Amino acid sequence: MTEQTDHATSTHGFVDEWMTPKEICHELQIPEQTFYQWRVKHAGPRAHRIGRHLRISRTDFNAWLATTEDPVG
Repeated sequence: MTEQTDHATSTHGFVDEWMTPKEICHELQIPEQTFYQWRVKHAGPRAHRIGRHLRISRTDFNAWLATTEDPVG
């Protein structure tokens, strides 16, 4: 069996990967509760509600992540 990944074509003509909150948390090594706290504070990456599911595009996630860089580090 092959695993199927959700994809969507952006307006720029390339295929973007859609990530779940769990995948975001795994990649950042943070608890899921932190992700949802960010959503309440409008501090996390932009997310889309698709049906009952919350999804974050890889492009939006990477753009948000670039804004969190510590200038001192």
